[in-house]
Order: sequence, then C-alpha cells, then structure tokens
Amino acid sequence: MTADDPPPRSAVVVNPVKVTDFDAFRRTVDDALAAAGWPRPVWYETTVEDPGRGQTEAAVRDGAQVVFACGGDGTVMACVSGLVGTDTALAVLPQGTGNLLAANLGLSADLAAGLAVAVERGLRRLDVGVVGDRHFAVMAGMGFDAQMLQDTSETTKARIGWPAYVVGAARHLRDRPMRVTITIDDEPPLRRRARSVLVANVGRLQGGVRLLADAEPDDGWLDVAVLTPRTLRHWLALGWGVLRRRGSVPRMEVFRARRVEISSDRPQPRQLDGDLIEPGRSLRVEIRPGALWLCVPRPERDPDLARDVDAVGERGEQLVEEARRE
Repeated sequence: MTADDPPPRSAVVVNPVKVTDFDAFRRTVDDALAAAGWPRPVWYETTVEDPGRGQTEAAVRDGAQVVFACGGDGTVMACVSGLVGTDTALAVLPQGTGNLLAANLGLSADLAAGLAVAVERGLRRLDVGVVGDRHFAVMAGMGFDAQMLQDTSETTKARIGWPAYVVGAARHLRDRPMRVTITIDDEPPLRRRARSVLVANVGRLQGGVRLLADAEPDDGWLDVAVLTPRTLRHWLALGWGVLRRRGSVPRMEVFRARRVEISSDRPQPRQLDGDLIEPGRSLRVEIRPGALWLCVPRPERDPDLARDVDAVGERGEQLVEEARRE
C-alpha cells in the first residue's frame, strides 16, 4: 500500500467503553477518512468475551486493508494478534489512558495525528513477540512492571493520565526481589535476584521514557532487560541513568535474544504491551520477524517509530478541520 495506490478499505475495531462520546468519535473518524478520499470504514465493537481479535480477523476476511485499533492496551494487543502474518496494516487511535504502542509512535491520545498517520500511508513491517497464542508489538514483562500496572487505579489514570503509574510503582519499590532463571536462546541459564524482567521489541515506556535505547522494532531480535534494584537509592540511580542515557544504566543488564524463557521462584504478575495477563512462574517469549504491518509517522528505517510525529499531528488537525467544514 503506497500513496499512489487507490484509497484502501478500512475497518475500525473499537472498545466502546473507552470512548466518551461514541457518536461524535465515529463521526470524526468517518468524516476525516472521507475528506481524505477513503471509503467509509466498517465498524466493529469489542466485547468482554472478545476484546478485539475475532473482530480483527473478521475485518481481514472481509477485505480490510487497514484496521484501526481504538481503545487501550488490551484492544491494541488483540488487534495485533488478529493481524500477525497478514498483509493488512494496523493503525492506532488510542483511547485508553495508557497505551504502549501509541507511546512508541508518539501519538499519546491524539486522534487527529493517528488518522493522519494512516491516511499518509507510512508503513513499516515490524517484528512481534509471541507468548503462547498471544502476540505483542512493544514488550512483555514479569515482576515489578506488571505489579505496577495491577496496582494503578483506573480512576487515577482517568484523572491524571500516565503519571498515575508512578503512584502504583511507589507502592512496590521496597518489595523483595524474585529469584529468576533466565535462558536466552541456547546459552547457559543466568540466575539473578531481580525486581523485573522485560522482553522488548521497542524501547519506550509510558510517558515516552526510552528504557532501551538500542531496541529496534524490525531487527529480528528481542532486547531483554533485567532490573535488579534493591533499595530506594538503587531505584533512583536506575531512573537517573535511563533519563541521562550515558553509557550503561546502573542496576540494569541488557541481553539480546530470539527466544527467552524466564522462570521465577514464585508466581509473579505478568503483562504484554501494558495489558495484564494471568500471573505465573514463567514467561516464554519468541520473536516472529516481520510479522506485522504498522502505520507509522515515517516509513524509513529508524529505531524511533515516533520520528516526524509532530508534523503529522499538525497535518492531522488540518484534516479534521477540513472534514468539519465539509
């Protein structure tokens, strides 16, 4: 799909719970796409029983060339799983209070920018991580990061946005570490006392913080970050090291893998792309190279998926305004 191709058929997979004014939201999306010359999209609503994967698969069967994922992390992750291995592209219209893939695209909750990214047809084929029958585009985690998500209230997120995760994190800074065994590809197992183990395809966290500066979304590798702080001073050193980005980060080891298995001495909370999955004592992740087409602000090869997003956002605002005038 290039800018010279005919306007593509599209579908919108939306979690209606995440949209404040559904009718206004739908009208904005329909009108903006019409102003860009696209056919009217087909709309699919998620349910408690199916958060988006079945709807996405149905959209692909019906000929959609672009699927817009509208919701929080769970909706986006379900859409990713429904699109893996197809030629249909994913576009993100974030509606949740925290969305990891949107953060890595620099989209925040900017509807106009998300629409413009799709309309301008910048595409990139991404690797995805595989955990059982689920897929993720950003990162999987076990330990502190998932505990933070679990203990961050929806009310606080709705009120203040991504800083709410800082509140959830503060409750667990002094928790005891987990004893983990980490097996990377066919290497001998590593044993650590860790607070969290993250397996990343892309390096940004909530709020745009780039945890893994060298993580590239299409290099065929996963970046494995093992966080080992034990005291408040360790946490401060780790955080400052991530923000400064000069050399190695204290209390963080980074490895590269195509396959990784993490085993803990006790059950741990776990997450995929910011969405909690059932707790467990292990997490096995594999890379599936080039499995997902993603609409991005810039199609060139660049480790930063958010490149040029500010300019795209301005053009998106113009698109929405044009649609409103019409």
